[in-house]
Amino acid sequence: MAATSAGRVAVLCRNFQKGLTLCNTTCSNQNNFFHRTQLRFFHPRVSASNFFPSLVEQCRALHSSHSRRGLEEFFDDPKNWGEQHVKSGAPWSAKQLRTKSNEDLHKLWYVLLKENNMLLTLEQESKRQAVPMPSPERLKKVERSMKRLDSVVNERTEALRLLQTGVKNERPGEWRRNCLGQAIWYKFKEHPIPWYMNRRYKKKQFFALPFVNFFTQLNLEKHLRIRNRKRRAEKEEKLKLQKFSKATA
Repeated sequence: MAATSAGRVAVLCRNFQKGLTLCNTTCSNQNNFFHRTQLRFFHPRVSASNFFPSLVEQCRALHSSHSRRGLEEFFDDPKNWGEQHVKSGAPWSAKQLRTKSNEDLHKLWYVLLKENNMLLTLEQESKRQAVPMPSPERLKKVERSMKRLDSVVNERTEALRLLQTGVKNERPGEWRRNCLGQAIWYKFKEHPIPWYMNRRYKKKQFFALPFVNFFTQLNLEKHLRIRNRKRRAEKEEKLKLQKFSKATA
């Protein structure tokens, strides 16, 4: 029994060795074929390294701004710590953004996103310490730039869609009012039967009864009151911080 088991192990080892030799021969044949085709299609004076860049060039990382480490991305430059006013440029205008390529807009979006996160961290830290934020207008400038960049990208996608399909919106629709009197964007859908035979479509009410107008006015007044309260609270907080900074100075 021991002899038969040893013989079986020897046969398995031989088969495994044969498989390895076959794999090595096929790999060497493929490499030789690749080198032959390389010599056949490429000019003899030009090396293959010019046509096939290295892995370092192919895997080049995207650097959208100055490289830092770890959580330092969420904090302002140490040179600006403790200062009340920080110099900042004007926000990006739509005219300037339209001259940029899609790749540049993609990089600029991440730069603005990192700047926005840093300024939000600075705002929360200043609130925690009850200290006025240095140059708070920077946050509004970044938000305006991001909105304009988003609008420019939407303009390009709409123009491309118009050229390809002839439709401006991604999915056509129209503004309608629901039963509560709210204006909603209704997207058109394809149905297998006409609308006048579709019971499910008939159940939807795209109109509001006259008595709903009173409640829509109350809802609008509610939103306006909430917005005015927020603005009033922000003004009072700014005045308190200014008085505190003058008293401590």
